[in-house]
Amino acid sequence: MKRLLLPFIFLSIILAGCGSEDATGDVKALVDEYSANKEAEAASITGSELIIGEDQEERHELPEDEFFVSIAPFINYTHPCEFHSLTGCEGELASKEMDVRITDGAGNVHVDKTMTTLENGFLDFWLPRDREYNITITHDGLSTEGTFSTFEDDSTCLTDFHLE
Repeated sequence: MKRLLLPFIFLSIILAGCGSEDATGDVKALVDEYSANKEAEAASITGSELIIGEDQEERHELPEDEFFVSIAPFINYTHPCEFHSLTGCEGELASKEMDVRITDGAGNVHVDKTMTTLENGFLDFWLPRDREYNITITHDGLSTEGTFSTFEDDSTCLTDFHLE
């Protein structure tokens, strides 16, 4: 009887280990998944962790060298926000094409491309931590520019880039 149970016990341990690795191994994939799915359970992101669940019961540390920031350019309306709710925040300009350029204080270009806002009206970025950035966004002849930073206590939800 013991010989019959051993393979099942071993397989259970392996599968349990694989399941937890999938759940925590690639936090960036989890962020992308929640950001793209309006129907998903509650998820938000701070400068240091992804928080999942209404009661914030599941937490995942973010990469040590990268910072997540979500930006919602607007024309007519916006909302105040500090830490981005991947499943709750909604920007005005959903599924709109925009030209985005992000450079750091040393002049290094981190983003220079045309992007389409997500269904929630945001543009999501993973950028190196602990830096100051300049951003320019253009859309339909309107533009906005400004600065932001990626230090641990900085905002992950930027909603004050007014396209004029």
